[in-house]
Amino acid sequence: MKTIEVVAAIILTNGKVLCMQRNHSKYDYVSHKFEFPGGKVEPGEIGSIALMREISEEMDLKLTVNEQDYFMTVDHEYPDFNLIMHAYLCRTDRIDFKMNEHIAAVWSTRDTIKDLDWAGADVPIVEKLVTEDII
Repeated sequence: MKTIEVVAAIILTNGKVLCMQRNHSKYDYVSHKFEFPGGKVEPGEIGSIALMREISEEMDLKLTVNEQDYFMTVDHEYPDFNLIMHAYLCRTDRIDFKMNEHIAAVWSTRDTIKDLDWAGADVPIVEKLVTEDII
């Protein structure tokens, strides 16, 4: 089974976290699901650099991400591929961005984040955010 390594941004501001809804995908089990934005890590790239690049490409948003912002890694097996996702906490005061790849964006609170229909790999991140009272 193919393994894909990705990074994800947990973008926090004013007690809320940015949740992005995926566009249609060839895989029904991730189509239109919510996720933390990010993308693939290129060969030789470190996570924080990959995340800044991906957020710039996907959202036209400039974030400063350091390796110290690392939050957790999720190893999730989907039916067609294995996903290793490294998540980083990213705090920002800037809330304007473009949705170049997503169809919706929601700023969720601790009380509403679990109400969204999350992609399987993102669920452990949501659970840790709520359990550790990060939001």
